Amino acid sequence: MQAKAAVLRGSGADLEVQTVTVDDPGPGQVRVKLEACGLCHTDLSVMQSVLPRSDAMVLGHEGAGVVESVGDGVTSLAPGDHVIMTTTAFCGRCLQCIEGMYAQCERMPLNMGGNFPFHFDGIDLMPFASIGGLCEYTVVAENTAIKIPDDIPLVSASLLGCGVITGVGAAINTAEVRPGTTCAIWGCGGVGLSVLQGCRIAGASTLISIDANPAKLEYAKQLGATHVVDASREDALEQVMAITGGRGADYTFEAIGVGACMEQAYMAARRGGTATIVGVGRFDDTFSLSAGLVAITEKTIKGSFCGQGASVRDFPRMLDWYRQGKLELDSLVTTTYDIEDVAQAYEDMEAGKNARGVVVF
Repeated sequence: MQAKAAVLRGSGADLEVQTVTVDDPGPGQVRVKLEACGLCHTDLSVMQSVLPRSDAMVLGHEGAGVVESVGDGVTSLAPGDHVIMTTTAFCGRCLQCIEGMYAQCERMPLNMGGNFPFHFDGIDLMPFASIGGLCEYTVVAENTAIKIPDDIPLVSASLLGCGVITGVGAAINTAEVRPGTTCAIWGCGGVGLSVLQGCRIAGASTLISIDANPAKLEYAKQLGATHVVDASREDALEQVMAITGGRGADYTFEAIGVGACMEQAYMAARRGGTATIVGVGRFDDTFSLSAGLVAITEKTIKGSFCGQGASVRDFPRMLDWYRQGKLELDSLVTTTYDIEDVAQAYEDMEAGKNARGVVVF
């Protein structure tokens, strides 16, 4: 099968839109006709060598579509099923899964590799994040495609695959935000806005969103922020402390991936509060903490990968929240693009023009 795809021949290379050959599904695999793929900053980080990869690949990992065909042994999906891709498909049997840490599964497709279903110019192409969603068709492991009801709009549903489960999950699963509390969130991109929504759904009463882009602060206001801080004009730490009467926030979140902001988020948490690091930064970026204050202030610092999500548990409940009007997905999609315009879409992302851009096939 031939299909158009966004091809990257390794970090630092130019992004190309090419016609690739897509394999038939093998045993335990499904081939999905993509309807939409959200554009995540992680893709841009790979392109710009922030997260360097030498493999040639098809980019994209926030995919949603319709199962086109299935391989031998597939029992949970059939052609015609509507599905969302998950980057954290888990086995349920390894030590991490037994401990309930599904996003750290030792056998998830993301960690296993070995699947190269795309081919172009004599090169076998890896599906980025085990998905390769920026292609008209992709081939994934059966447990990577999660069935959803047919009436859910696939463009909006695609965001659940990474950005929304990462953000909402950080608030609900990782930080375990309690009702009536104060939350401060660094970053108002797709992930940060999803953290904001997760805190609101959990019942937090004071919601502080921080960003250096005034347009993104407007998105935060629309999604429930009670306070916004323009970090291009104000010191974020000082403002959070002022809003909270000098105490600090019960919960803070860093959803940008910058060490200096992670340090601010930790410092802005109250004594005994929790700082959750959601953003993935450069591996050579660091931040420092006072060796004297860590024990004295009894703060907790947590990492949160993909919202500690378990897609088979979290996708259904998040779609329920969407149906109930508690979780906004539609308005997060601020621009849609054709696959031919994917390079422009990433330029718009870097310029901060969207809450979330989505390629629609």
